[in-house]
Amino acid sequence: MVDDETEFVTTLAERLSFRGIEVDYATKAADALLLVEQKAYDLAVLDMKMPGIGGIELKGLLEKKCPAMKFIFLTGHGSEEDYIAGSSEARYYLVKPVNIDTLISKMMEATKQ
Repeated sequence: MVDDETEFVTTLAERLSFRGIEVDYATKAADALLLVEQKAYDLAVLDMKMPGIGGIELKGLLEKKCPAMKFIFLTGHGSEEDYIAGSSEARYYLVKPVNIDTLISKMMEATKQ
């Protein structure tokens, strides 16, 4: 998980861990890129708007390192309609505050493909 809101990402990671999902998190894109150097990940949950490198740009950088990685995007700005209409990733776009059960459902769906 990558989100510049420290309290949000730590709380969400903790809630996912309580449900048996192994989670690492970063609050900066640069830290996320270091994490993928150390460990293989199936899925990344990315905040769309972060200082410096945002979610879409980070997705491209992560895909270069982990081509099979799947992505879910989170944002506190806008709505699903504001996202990339018709994009294959549009179904993996959630608006904050995210419902934990919805996030887990999307995570399972994304990793099964």
